[in-house]
Amino acid sequence: MRRQFEEELNGLKTSVLTMAGLVERSLEEVNRALVGRDSALANAVIAMDDEIDAYEVTIDHLATEFIVRHQPAATDLRFVVVAIKLGPELERIGDHAVNIAERVLELNQQPLLKPLYDLPRMVNLAQAMVSDAIGAYVARDPEAARDVIRRDDEVDHLYIHLFRELLTFMMEDPRTITRAINLIFVARFAERIADQATNIAEEVVYLVEGTPIRHQKIDGE
Repeated sequence: MRRQFEEELNGLKTSVLTMAGLVERSLEEVNRALVGRDSALANAVIAMDDEIDAYEVTIDHLATEFIVRHQPAATDLRFVVVAIKLGPELERIGDHAVNIAERVLELNQQPLLKPLYDLPRMVNLAQAMVSDAIGAYVARDPEAARDVIRRDDEVDHLYIHLFRELLTFMMEDPRTITRAINLIFVARFAERIADQATNIAEEVVYLVEGTPIRHQKIDGE
């Protein structure tokens, strides 16, 4: 019975990590599509979303069946509950990657408004937060998770900077409005990805320490 318990728990963990890998790949590819103005790659990111969505359903099913069959307690129960919560967080990140890809397709129909420096950096930072949050989950490392939470401020500050810069473009030349708005949306989606990574990191702290920390300040913030 214990062997089946461990196998099913490992199967659940494998599904979470596979889904996370797909999400990380979608973020990497959508950033390349943004920088390279690559419509084919943007479309590939959009097409990948169905597979990511399917894993959310799989994780929810595996976790629910595990709870019913084994009635886990303490750390094992928290592990399963966190897996259930990570599925929707990862699915939303995948959706944001799709949203960015759709904006890339629109941006590619017009000349570039401004050199893309800060925006790809912002997506990179958000992607790294997702990757490190998942790494903290695998290692069950609450301090690494807290480090991810602290980094959210940097992405927020970049978003504010980009928003103000693009607003200036629109005020000075109304012909830039459509392109500027698309870039603002990309920045907003990247900011939301960082928020989802923060949520994952908070769940990691809960998994290890058993104490919810959402809406709490982390030292160094």
